Amino acid sequence: MSSPPSSHPDPRETLRLLSRDPTVDPDTPETPADRFCRLACLVYSEVDHPDRWAAARALLAEHPEILTDSIAAAAAAADPDALAAHLAADPEAADRETGPHRWAPLLYLTYSRAVLDGSADRYLRCAQLLLDAGADPNAGYLWQGLPSPFTALTGVFGEGEQGSGKQPRHPHSLQLARLLLTTGASPNDGQSLYNRMFRPDNDHLLLLFEFGLGRVGGGHWAELLDGFIETPEQMLARQLGWAIDHGFGERVELIANVVDVSTPLADGQTPAEHALHAGYREIIVALTAAGADLPDVTPDLRLVGALLAGDRVGVDALSDGLTDLHIADPTLIHRARTPRSVALIAESGFDLDARIGGRTALHEAAFAGDVELITALLAGGADPDVVDDQFGTPPLVWAGYACQPAAVEMLETVTGR
Repeated sequence: MSSPPSSHPDPRETLRLLSRDPTVDPDTPETPADRFCRLACLVYSEVDHPDRWAAARALLAEHPEILTDSIAAAAAAADPDALAAHLAADPEAADRETGPHRWAPLLYLTYSRAVLDGSADRYLRCAQLLLDAGADPNAGYLWQGLPSPFTALTGVFGEGEQGSGKQPRHPHSLQLARLLLTTGASPNDGQSLYNRMFRPDNDHLLLLFEFGLGRVGGGHWAELLDGFIETPEQMLARQLGWAIDHGFGERVELIANVVDVSTPLADGQTPAEHALHAGYREIIVALTAAGADLPDVTPDLRLVGALLAGDRVGVDALSDGLTDLHIADPTLIHRARTPRSVALIAESGFDLDARIGGRTALHEAAFAGDVELITALLAGGADPDVVDDQFGTPPLVWAGYACQPAAVEMLETVTGR
């Protein structure tokens, strides 16, 4: 079943039972209802794309009968009347695995991105119908058997490695998430935290903290997968490390209210040491205000901090160390987060086309749709026609792949001149 079983003595067997791979299409023909569900829902692979959701809508228009044929399709279409009819005929269907992915109906509702033109009431009514009929608010599955549950909360919060254009959050994510949390969903949702950590906004974190993230027990999934799943403390440590390394100061302050900021992270460095190496002064201030001890600051670290802060006076005072820093940290541009820091790093002679993992900072900004950073990189001299090592494509292609229209529009004006 797609909901966690009530008990199971062996976590390894739970991993096997709840493993699903929604990324694989069948080799044989399937019903229109199953095809609609596949096209409608995020499957967390490179195939996630608005074109699939448009194809799902077209299929539904051609075969409206699928809403009465399948409770999974009714949920994926967020049709409360069709859902109510299914549940009236078979109340136990609310928590029974069904459809092409062998998910509980609640997951088809929360992972679908096909029909998103209604008010919040439409989706809340669908969720409430399922929950009232016995759907488990902690329903989820293990993506390709990995021990990080993809829950109903994960579905509504959305996003992930493919970016917000291909794996967007549900437009009513906060209302739906609040309903799920109110009815018992665990706020310690590691996959939701991971998927949403790549961008600096924190509305999901504020809601999860409101319901006890990091302060309440791990929940039913933690019991089922004991020894295989991250603890709440480990989840937040991962979040804290990422937030520090990427300059997400507001997130650092939120997490610092819950965790011990003096505890070393997974690599053995303390949060303050991370912040020093990343050069984020305001984050260092936030961590020390939360009780962290400030490590020794070498001249090199002060110079990095000045560059990333866009502090021209500080860089001038430490400019004797620039030559050595060019050698020690040639990819510094990848850590710049503001136009001011990009401009100062460029003026200080660093290579704006330096690569990490075969890609430049401009590739990364294009994928993220960060128009402000793209503008700064281009103004500093970054090459818009540079190609990455893996795919041989310029940043424009990365922006298009990630469904970032504003970035595409900007890069189209400068690529291939």
